[in-house]
Amino acid sequence: MNTFRGLMDGPLGVYARAVLAVRLGELRRKVSQRDAGASAIELAIITAIILGVAIGLLAVITTFVTNEQSKINAP
Repeated sequence: MNTFRGLMDGPLGVYARAVLAVRLGELRRKVSQRDAGASAIELAIITAIILGVAIGLLAVITTFVTNEQSKINAP
């Protein structure tokens, strides 16, 4: 199914990749500075939550669009 690939190529995908890259960059910087304390763990948890919300939102939108498409295509 190419829906996911097409969605990630658009502006939303570019934004999502940029946000994820910034978060991962911050995490790598903190780990390389041996600052693997509470702030690095919090950053990892926040990044995981943001990723989970993004995946959930993608699933909801994909389901909604598929249902609406089947309604439009129905005779």
